[in-house]
Amino acid sequence: MPAVDKLLLEEALQDSPQTRSLLSVFEEDAGTLTDYTNQLLQAMQRVYGAQNEMCLATQQLSKQLLAYEKQNFALGKGDEEVISTLHYFSKVVDELNVLHTELAKQLADTMVLPIIQFREKDLTEVSTLKDLFGLASSEHDLSMAKYSRLPKKKENEKVKTEVVKEVVAARRKQHLSSLQYYCALNALQYRKRVAMMEPMMGFAHGQINFFKKGAEMFSRSMDSFLSSVADMVHSIQGELEAEADAMRASQQELLSVDESVYTPDFDVATPRSNRGLVQKAGYLNLRTKTGLVTTTWERLYFFTQGGNLMCQPRGAVAGGLIQDLDNCSVMAVDCEDRRYCFQITTPNGKSGIILQAESRKENEEWICAINNISRQIYLTDNPEAVAIKLNQTALQAVTPITSFGKKQESSCPSENPENSEMENDKIVPKATVSIPEAEELIAPGTPIQFDIVLPATEFLDQNRGSRRINPFGETEDDTFPEAEDSLLQQMFIVRFLGSMAVKTDATTEVIYEAMRQVLAARAIHNIFRMTESHLMVTSQTLRLIDPQTQVSRASFELPSVTQFAAHQENKRLVGFVVRVPESTGGESLSTYIFESNSEGEKICYAINLGKEIIEVQKAHDLVSER
Repeated sequence: MPAVDKLLLEEALQDSPQTRSLLSVFEEDAGTLTDYTNQLLQAMQRVYGAQNEMCLATQQLSKQLLAYEKQNFALGKGDEEVISTLHYFSKVVDELNVLHTELAKQLADTMVLPIIQFREKDLTEVSTLKDLFGLASSEHDLSMAKYSRLPKKKENEKVKTEVVKEVVAARRKQHLSSLQYYCALNALQYRKRVAMMEPMMGFAHGQINFFKKGAEMFSRSMDSFLSSVADMVHSIQGELEAEADAMRASQQELLSVDESVYTPDFDVATPRSNRGLVQKAGYLNLRTKTGLVTTTWERLYFFTQGGNLMCQPRGAVAGGLIQDLDNCSVMAVDCEDRRYCFQITTPNGKSGIILQAESRKENEEWICAINNISRQIYLTDNPEAVAIKLNQTALQAVTPITSFGKKQESSCPSENPENSEMENDKIVPKATVSIPEAEELIAPGTPIQFDIVLPATEFLDQNRGSRRINPFGETEDDTFPEAEDSLLQQMFIVRFLGSMAVKTDATTEVIYEAMRQVLAARAIHNIFRMTESHLMVTSQTLRLIDPQTQVSRASFELPSVTQFAAHQENKRLVGFVVRVPESTGGESLSTYIFESNSEGEKICYAINLGKEIIEVQKAHDLVSER
């Protein structure tokens, strides 16, 4: 071992500048050693922390290997070998975790602890002795300065003796502190070498013990296991390569087809359609109504199953029934300026669903397939038996009539022939019922009012020049005392669709025609905004109330409501005709169309009940007058 530089203890008392200069070199070396020791300790603590993290990581890894068996893989068939292999690996990782934990403890005791002790003991001791040496040197300098100021002429023995004693004590204290400080600095040159090598010896021994125990633990039992796992992995890789080659060949074959396969309508001029299909599947666009006048188209997968048309959205496990094709009819239609649209109509003539194919060929094949399926059931000798076989009876295949009046007629057939004959005598044959033309109900070119603030009669008032009565304006009197005495009060949430002047109120057909024109005009002009109100039906009036301010937007006397009806198919549509007196002495008729959150028949029933209450009150007043 080479010699080290030392401070001479004999020169401590003399405290010469040369000694002080050499001392500064030792002090600089001690400061550098302190900085390096702190950095070295941080690095070793990082190694120790990583080893602790390794312990936690291996513990978590073992748990995750066991958790593979509990995963509900949709394609987990044939994973038994993988599960058993992972279980064995989990045991191996647990054993390795024990070794990693032991190694972390050894690193803490033999690597981190020695360097901490060196820093806290030796380096701290040198720093403390340095401070004491500095204090002793300062006291010595002060005492020597005091001794040097003793007077020469008036010498006081007592004072001189005290000063001399103080100098002796200070010099002895400095000598003692310098000796201790010099010894600590000299010893530090040896201790730093030990402090640098001892932790690394502990680190090396810990790693060697870790690897030795690992080799003893796994060398014998793991060789055969790892060999079998390697063979299994090699076999799986061989199967993967064979499958990859087959998929590449299949991919090249599929990509070598003609460009017409990707063209949606490549044979539009002369499509070669198969008109004998009784089964069909593919993507179609389904038309769905999102409001009264708005629609959306959604691309879905459709297929026929027996006598049913099924639909299966992407991500769905199974398809759902869209339309029973028993006795249905299908035909190509023009819809919203889209190509290749066709409509399926139910046996009772009600419009069903509208679909769009992606090509002319697909359009024709879908129409032919649906027609073939419908004929196959319709032309059978026993249609009901065929329908049962296709999981749908013939009666269920017929869509119920949605009209309220027709429901009552169809659901309550007369079982007594005599009663039925009497009823038939009372019922006017359909052939003799004359349905008025649209021109007889509503004048052509009649403007339609879509805003609830402006009534349909405004254009009449403007032409007449008289003061317009605004039934949709806010009333001057927001209170309605007659509602407190009303025998009937029912509230409905409605949305105003439109109003227009009409020519007659003799039939409900005028309401149906107004509904048709209002909805058609909204669709043509892309008007989607609707004003929501509360419709209050009492035994005296119909009032439209603002749901936020509770201000009446409109008020109609119930006797002035001459006709009211709900739509026969869209149950939420309702309308009524109001007869309004004019200043000229005549009367004008206006129809108001609404969409209700509930069934329109309920509103009609409430209006009818209010009118009956008025009639009863009139009869009671006549009896009272007599």
